[in-house]
Amino acid sequence: MKAIGKYVVVKDLHEEITSSSGLVLSSEDTDDLRYQLSSVVASGELVDTVGKGDSIYYDKHQGHNIRLDGELYHIILERDIVICL
Repeated sequence: MKAIGKYVVVKDLHEEITSSSGLVLSSEDTDDLRYQLSSVVASGELVDTVGKGDSIYYDKHQGHNIRLDGELYHIILERDIVICL
């Protein structure tokens, strides 16, 4: 798979989120969170900040979904990435 231009292909990572008291929150409790932890699968030739294998947080309200070989991927623009770990 090859991304083009400023596009980045990511795959979401499971993130266990706990409350301040230590309770593990369910997916319904975390739906209001704006950012999603993901791993970069491919980045376009114009992307300067991230590369394959990087862990990032991106604005999950941006981009598009695509399913290839039974796997769900998200196509986002580089500008939608807010944190690179």
